[in-house]
Amino acid sequence: MSTAHGPSGGRRQLRARLRAARDAAGLTQEQAAEAMDWSLSKLIRIEAGTVSISTNDLKALLQHYRVDDPGTVAELLALARLSRQRGWWVQYREIFERERAYYDYVGLEAEAATLRVFQPIGMPGLLQTESYARAYISAAVPSQVEPDDVTVRVGLRLRRQEELFSRPVPPTLQVILDEANLHRHIGGTEVLREQLERLRKDGTKDHITLQILPFTAESYGATGQFNLLSFEAGTPDVVYIESTPTVALVDQPAEVETYRQTFARLQKLALNPSESLEMINKMVTQMV
Repeated sequence: MSTAHGPSGGRRQLRARLRAARDAAGLTQEQAAEAMDWSLSKLIRIEAGTVSISTNDLKALLQHYRVDDPGTVAELLALARLSRQRGWWVQYREIFERERAYYDYVGLEAEAATLRVFQPIGMPGLLQTESYARAYISAAVPSQVEPDDVTVRVGLRLRRQEELFSRPVPPTLQVILDEANLHRHIGGTEVLREQLERLRKDGTKDHITLQILPFTAESYGATGQFNLLSFEAGTPDVVYIESTPTVALVDQPAEVETYRQTFARLQKLALNPSESLEMINKMVTQMV
């Protein structure tokens, strides 16, 4: 039975199982597309998860792949219907058309059960205040971007927080934050103080674990910002990498495992949660 609970997870499961079914049938993408009287690009997009597949097309494709077990067919049809649902983030699709990896990430984030975030620069988007988010985004986006676009991006960031943490059972969020970010006055002193207050509050919540990687920690290598998302059984982990100029989603098992090990190593190098909150408290006290 499918364990995906949203369109992004459903699409990822479906594309993986369709590729596996085609491989099991001993067909190349070209052979399958020709047999279905489709363009090759259509099949490639379906297997890449960039477009949905209708239930009629799916039934015909499964028949060609000789997938006829009623239970399996029913599961795949359920995934196809799920993948065609519209998540709340769809309203931002046109705005972020040129940032496809980020758009896809938002959909996956909305369905994650556990998020592990390493943030070497700036505060984690999911824990940013509105003022900090505006200052951070304004500094990060190209200078020719209109103020209205910055407002949209800030709104999306706040919407992500609202949707994620208003769930009946919020996902687990584990954050490792470089100590330098506690000192960098993005937006000015008052904005930073408000942001540190937010971190102090969020760090006490049961579903959030916050660790600071101190200046005294040994070198951890050239690792940029990454978010490792885990889902309920049935949907494989994925990593979102955001390090100028690279922004990408990674779902190859070997690569994902590398990031999983990297995060575990960073956890050992970082202060424990209690020590981390103590450092943040000290920073806030000094800024009053």
